[in-house]
Amino acid sequence: MSSDPVFAAFCAAGLWPGLGRTLAGALADAGIQNPEDVTASNLAALPKVGPTRAGRLLSSFIAAGPAYEVAQLLVPADVDARVAGRVLEALGPPAPRLLRDDPWLLLAIYGVTPAEADRVARLALPGVRRDDPRRGRALVGYVLTRIARDGHTVALHDDVLHAVSEFGVGDAQAAIAAAVESAAVVEVADGELLGLARFAEAEDGIGQGLARLVATAEPIRADPKRSAAGPLDDTQRAAVSAALRSGVSVLTGGPGTGKSRTVSAIVSLAEHAGRRVALAAPTGRAAKRLEELCDAPASTIHRLLGAQARQSGENVTFDAGFARGADWPLDEDVVVVDEASMLDVELADALLSACSDGTHLVLVGDAAQLPSIGAGRVLGDLIDSGTVPVTELSTLYRQAVGGSIARLATAVRGGELPPVDDPTREVVVVAARGSAQAAHRVVQLVTDSIPRALGIPADQVQVVTPVHRGAAGTLALNVALKAKLNPGTGLRRFDEGDRVVATANHLEAEPFGYANGEVGIVAEVERDGTVTVEFASGPAEVKGKALADLMHGWAITVHRAQGSEFPAVVVVVPAEAGGMLSRPLVYTAMTRAQRHLSIVHAAGPALARAVRQIGTLPRRTRLQAMLADYISER
Repeated sequence: MSSDPVFAAFCAAGLWPGLGRTLAGALADAGIQNPEDVTASNLAALPKVGPTRAGRLLSSFIAAGPAYEVAQLLVPADVDARVAGRVLEALGPPAPRLLRDDPWLLLAIYGVTPAEADRVARLALPGVRRDDPRRGRALVGYVLTRIARDGHTVALHDDVLHAVSEFGVGDAQAAIAAAVESAAVVEVADGELLGLARFAEAEDGIGQGLARLVATAEPIRADPKRSAAGPLDDTQRAAVSAALRSGVSVLTGGPGTGKSRTVSAIVSLAEHAGRRVALAAPTGRAAKRLEELCDAPASTIHRLLGAQARQSGENVTFDAGFARGADWPLDEDVVVVDEASMLDVELADALLSACSDGTHLVLVGDAAQLPSIGAGRVLGDLIDSGTVPVTELSTLYRQAVGGSIARLATAVRGGELPPVDDPTREVVVVAARGSAQAAHRVVQLVTDSIPRALGIPADQVQVVTPVHRGAAGTLALNVALKAKLNPGTGLRRFDEGDRVVATANHLEAEPFGYANGEVGIVAEVERDGTVTVEFASGPAEVKGKALADLMHGWAITVHRAQGSEFPAVVVVVPAEAGGMLSRPLVYTAMTRAQRHLSIVHAAGPALARAVRQIGTLPRRTRLQAMLADYISER
């Protein structure tokens, strides 16, 4: 009997729990080429598979039934079988039935194109027409989702109308009306704007939550002499006063301006006043740094909110949200969140929902950094709204440690890229002709120059680049750096000692979950492919489909580096990054460095031009206007 292409694709895609790459490659030789061949006796004939493991593999294959049914819809339409895993995560066990009824539900799945969804629809629903109302409705959501990936929470009605029409929808206005009627899309501003309901609800929740804290918080009376943070200047004292007086306050400023000392004073005084304080940040590394600076426990925001492990059933996993919220709020009286520029609207909404009436929320962040990867502009909108106290620190104090990095970052923050002349070699600029030479310089710096000349070992050096592709992108640089730093056996994708980065949230991982952008070291690789990674927030087992979201991490993008700092950073600016360079991107990249910064520069005048002329790309949001309404009403 010939091999079933669906079965082959299903196995190769890692959708069969417990079946690693090696076993998947051995199935055909054992005569297992179709679902009917999956029996305990056949499985037991596989290499190194005894009766017990064969029984487990059979049970897991049966449990994967919904994923197999979804693959049966996708593979004949030339859609990657791996999409079935994302479909199950989004739609749950009923996914096969739901897709047969409405194949365009696929457009809500990341990475699926309208052409792919149309192919599935033609096979699942013979005779279906392009003007099917289900197609038009789904395309409205698809267009808004694409717009949201650029950070916008809403879009102009006419822009959406035009984009939907370009996909061949005859009556785009009717499609918009259907999407609104389905409650997945909302109209705002008298129909001038459209947005996905999830983001509209999140922005509304943020507005209400901030207004609630502003209205209910009572001043915390504290003796300034009780602070253990040391002397503060007038601006820093004003920030401390605002945090203790107001329900919501913002502390912002660049590196070296004393944000850490100010936060430490807030924490110290609040605790001496008998208040319970929670410290949190979006990433594990940022939380660890906050913990060390304040000499108090800190956690990721997800852990603070009690992120629920993904629930499993019939080989499906789905997010269960947060344990903490309006029904079970946080116990702390003061909540301090560092790296607040990384907050998107949904995480900010969840955080505010979990803050009890009377809580003092202090948001600490650098508004000049890149905005959140997710939709929204929470910190920027809050600062621009003028509705809560905002203190910006600008005086540079970090001279002996981090002085050159801080001064360069301050200049870039202000739109200038001065020449670097640093005899201390805290900041070094290395010119390169083209991306290939830039890549060579990067490897040389990480593996030789920085460890030898500065005494900073290679395992404390992080490479940051704006791009994935090209000779100086993350993909090629990771291959080159692994070959030098941890060649491994070549038998598996990862080896013990590899540096890796998470490219998606996996809060369900045991024993500690991890977040997108976390960098860690592989501690163990098991025979079934399970990888144990030591992240800053603790160890985590990465297995099954989650392995696809783990990449080598000697070189990472600027966005993934945000929220983390490293002893030494090599920022590479290849020529192909010229079109995406901006002041926030360059500034964010440079400010990841604590003790040493090397800049490998191959972009010519594009770098200085970007710093001088290109600020943050505007994001269309509603939060700023909503805050003015909600808080001014109080």
